[in-house]
Amino acid sequence: MMAAIVAAGLGASPAGAASGAIVDVRAGALDDNTRIVLELTHKIEFSVFTLGDPDRVVVDLPEVAWRPGKALPASIGVLDKLRYGVFKPGQSRIVIDLARPARILSAVGVEGDGAHGFRVMIDLGPATREAMLMQAQRPVTGALAPAPPELPKLQQPEAKLQQAEARLPQAEAKIVPAAAPAMVPFDLPRRKPIRQSKRVIVLDPGHGGVDPGTAGPTGIVEKHLTLSVARAVRERLEATGLFRVVMTRDRDVFIPLRDRLAIAKDAGAHLFVSLHADATDNRRTRGASVYTLSEKASDQEAEAFAEKENKADLIGGVDLSQELPEVTNILIDLAQREAMNQSALFATRLVNEMGREARLLRNTHRFAGFAVLRSPDTPAVLVEIGFLSNPEDEALLNLESHRSRIANAVVRSIEGYFATTEEAKRP
Repeated sequence: MMAAIVAAGLGASPAGAASGAIVDVRAGALDDNTRIVLELTHKIEFSVFTLGDPDRVVVDLPEVAWRPGKALPASIGVLDKLRYGVFKPGQSRIVIDLARPARILSAVGVEGDGAHGFRVMIDLGPATREAMLMQAQRPVTGALAPAPPELPKLQQPEAKLQQAEARLPQAEAKIVPAAAPAMVPFDLPRRKPIRQSKRVIVLDPGHGGVDPGTAGPTGIVEKHLTLSVARAVRERLEATGLFRVVMTRDRDVFIPLRDRLAIAKDAGAHLFVSLHADATDNRRTRGASVYTLSEKASDQEAEAFAEKENKADLIGGVDLSQELPEVTNILIDLAQREAMNQSALFATRLVNEMGREARLLRNTHRFAGFAVLRSPDTPAVLVEIGFLSNPEDEALLNLESHRSRIANAVVRSIEGYFATTEEAKRP
C-alpha cells in the first residue's frame, strides 16, 4: 500500500507560455521507492539530473504555465519538498529537494488517455551519496513510453507503484484544495525608453522562479512581494522624469546572483536596490531594515541572513561546482571605498524615510557580506521590507496600500540622495 499520496496544482505563470501547462503534481512512496508524477496539458521533452550540496533532483522542461491549486507534495519518501518556476526565458525548472541521497531509477513520459493528460513519471530510489553524485554527471533525457519500464531487481515494487498510480484519482478526491494567498500585483503598462542621460536605477526583486524565497504562515511568498514593490517603485520613479529604471527581473523568473550584478553593470547603474523579505524562528521579530556591504557582519542574525541569501543560486538548482573558486574570490574582494561610503549615505536616508511609513527593526542599518551587493563601483543596498514569519508583518505586506507606502519611501530616498549628491558636486 502507498505510504502517502498528495495531489497538487501549481501557481500561475506569466502569460504567453507556449508549451502548455502543468495541471497537477502527485507523489507517492512505496517501501524505499518514491514516484513523482507531473501531469501536463501537452506532450513535452524534458531532462532530469541530480545535484549535491544540497542534495536535489532537477527537472528541466520547456517554459510552461503553472495552474493554481493545492499545496505541493512534501515529506514523502526521499522527497523533502518541491519547488518550481521559470529558470530562464523559454525554460521551466522543477527542483526536488531530497530528504536523503537518492538516484534516478527512471524518467519517462506517458501519453495522455481519457483519465489523464500527458504525464512525466520520475521514480527515485535510495542511494549512497557517492552514487548520487556519480549520477549527477549523467543527465537522464526523458523518453516516451506507454508505461514506466520494469527495472532489474525492482520488478515487483515497480508493479506495485503502477497499481498505486492507477488508484491515485480515488485518493485525490478526498483532498481539499488550499486557498491561494491574496496578492494584488501592480500591473503596469509598457513605457517608452527614457534618455540614457538620466540617472540609472537598478531594482532587484529578490528571488524568483524556482527560488521562491521565504514564505509566510498563510502562504504568501517572498518572490511575489518583492516584485510587487519593485514594480511600484519603478512606476513612481519613471513618473518623475528623472530616472531610467532597469529591473533585474520583471516576472516570476530565476536570475542567478552573478547575472543580477551583470545587469547592473551593463546598464551603467548609478544605484542598485535589492528588495527582500526576511523570516526567523522568533515569530515576534518584525520590522523593516536596510543592509549595506561589509566583510564584518553587524550581528549573528545579519551574518546568517547573508549566508542564506548568498546560496540563492544553489536553491535555484544551479551547479556551481566548477565555479567555486570564482565565487569565493567575489565574496572576499573588497568593494571600492567610495561606493561603500555612498551606500552608507543612501542607507541612512532610506532608514529615515522607511521609518515614516513602516515599523523598523531595531538596529535598522545593518551590515553583512551579500554577494548581490558586491559591485565594485555602484552604491548598493539591500532592503528588508519586513518579516514574513511575523503574523503582523505578513498581514501588512499582503496589503497593496502598505506596499505602496514602502515604495513611496524608497522613491523619496532615491530622489533625496541624488539631490544631495548633485548639490555636493556644484562649485
